[in-house]
Amino acid sequence: MEGSRVTIRTSPFPLAGSYSRLHVSLVSAQGNTVSAVLDHPENCLLPDSAYTVVIGENEDVDQVALVRLRLEVRSGFPDLDWHCHSVEINNGGQVEVFSCHKWLQAADGDVELRSGEVDLANREVLQVLKEHRARDLHTRQQRIRWRTFAEGVPRCVDMDSVKPLGPNLSYTRQSPGINVHYLKGFTERKESWGSFEELEHYLKHNASDNPVAMYVFSHWREDAFFGYQCLNGCNPLMVRQIRTIPKNLSVTPELVQPFLPEGSSLELELEKGKMFLLDYEVLEGVPPNVVNGKQQYFTAPLCLLHAFPDGHLKPIAIQLNQTPGPDNPVFLPSDPPHNWLLAKIWTRTADFQCHQLISHFLCTHLLGEVCCVATLRQLPEVHPIHRLLMPHVKTSLQINIGARSTLLAANGVFDRAIGSGLKALPVLLARATARLRYSTLCVPEDLSTRGVDTLPNCYYAQDALKVWNALHRFATKWVDVHYHSNSEVQEDSELQSWIGEIFSEGFLGNAESGMPQSLESKEELSKFVTMMIFSSSALHAAVNFSMLDFNLWMPNSPGSMARPPPQTKGSVSEEDLLSFLPDVNATSSVLTTLSLLSKPAADFVPLCQYREHYFSDDAHCRLVEEVQRDLSAITAEILERNSRIELPYPYLSPDRIENSVAI
Repeated sequence: MEGSRVTIRTSPFPLAGSYSRLHVSLVSAQGNTVSAVLDHPENCLLPDSAYTVVIGENEDVDQVALVRLRLEVRSGFPDLDWHCHSVEINNGGQVEVFSCHKWLQAADGDVELRSGEVDLANREVLQVLKEHRARDLHTRQQRIRWRTFAEGVPRCVDMDSVKPLGPNLSYTRQSPGINVHYLKGFTERKESWGSFEELEHYLKHNASDNPVAMYVFSHWREDAFFGYQCLNGCNPLMVRQIRTIPKNLSVTPELVQPFLPEGSSLELELEKGKMFLLDYEVLEGVPPNVVNGKQQYFTAPLCLLHAFPDGHLKPIAIQLNQTPGPDNPVFLPSDPPHNWLLAKIWTRTADFQCHQLISHFLCTHLLGEVCCVATLRQLPEVHPIHRLLMPHVKTSLQINIGARSTLLAANGVFDRAIGSGLKALPVLLARATARLRYSTLCVPEDLSTRGVDTLPNCYYAQDALKVWNALHRFATKWVDVHYHSNSEVQEDSELQSWIGEIFSEGFLGNAESGMPQSLESKEELSKFVTMMIFSSSALHAAVNFSMLDFNLWMPNSPGSMARPPPQTKGSVSEEDLLSFLPDVNATSSVLTTLSLLSKPAADFVPLCQYREHYFSDDAHCRLVEEVQRDLSAITAEILERNSRIELPYPYLSPDRIENSVAI
């Protein structure tokens, strides 16, 4: 017997090599194994190297099903990870490639590679591959476990630091060169801002290259800009159309008649679908923080808005708390200007809490982590849904582990500077999780239900729907390649375990969420995959990369309020407004954090620009090229639209959307 000529390829980048010995075993279709050790100096695992050895000269391994690799640390040499590109096996002129494209560590023990197409479990023919598939999942289920972050909140990966992730689940991020020079040096100023002029001085040092922040500064007092932010600001997910006035909002037709079009009425505007509501009920009773030794405050406002014929959405009534009564007045645009402005500031403070912890952290970060953990535990690497989703969710593990140990931990920015501190975090997240609905995560249903899909100035809605549709076409075609019928979806036991784990660990078994507990059709699978990709890329771009633009002028969106809300309408001066706003050091702490989080990495991967090797085969490559063309067309449309409007909305331009939650 001639044996098999086995070529070991090391990846080409500079740190890919290792000093370690490499043990190589070939496993036949019948389960027979032949082995060799690469221990000769000429077989060094150097970067961009290829070494060929003959294995099994006197043994019969005519059909290799698996390649098994194991690193052994060489005595006297450092234990370096090795990045394997692939293993090629030549049997009598027949060459088969076993792709790897990942890091191996001595601590991993045996790592098994298989060749061939991605496939479903029920299509496996060889027993040795069925057993490999089961071993792959068992190994990862032992390593990747669930943990409760807070009761009633989606569960997370059971790790305290990034180190246990290993090199294949962690990443490095090239800083975009953020300048926080003028945000530093305010740590000891535990006092209110002295004047709006002082705040303006602070802003201009930090917003010299941020035209959006300067636009916010110029327009933040205007009702039309308040409404604009509900549609296109950093939290465009709260405002919704209403057909009746909530019973706990003390608004009568007579009260708001002066603010409606001449000749119309509240009843008529409700019927026409022109009335909208911001309702921050989720904040009611949430314990506010103590910052700099001072009690902080936020409210649970109800804000009634009207869509005017000129396209503007404007607030026409604000009630700062949920329970109506004499100590909870309804503020109106006709009130003294500072009274009305203060009511809007209270509403914006409430929005800050909901934006950071619900729209941002829960609906993008935590949701991506749930999907990532379930995918690692329930779908083997050769599963087509594993391969499609991992580029979009993998980075959520590292960034969320970091967030839990810093931003959301004791002495983190929430603890030191934000109204929803450590006592509020678990309460607010648990309430939001209980209220979370699958339909709100699916863009077409969400926009239609909230009635914002027809508003001419809702650029978030316009762009989100375009991106969703492009991703849905892509996901549908991907599913079509791998599932030939609905019954194949139903009979995919790995897929059903995966969606079941997402339902139980992410949505905590809440049937009222509408979250699928099983997947019965290709259509259902395509929709769910689209939702996960959109939430982990486009939605995150919309709610994250817009943060600094709309928050840099702090009075537009305070992280906390230092005085209780007014219980009566009285005289409010400019100086009174300042006394409600966060202290100087708290302002600086929040804005420093937002500055670090609000820009993509210099080396960020744009949406659907995949680096993984398996996207380059013919069938998948065609799908990727199609979706990239679709997204490029959307980018051009958004660029043209933005050239015609006063304040561009760039956050959902596909060339600016990061492929995953990586910051």
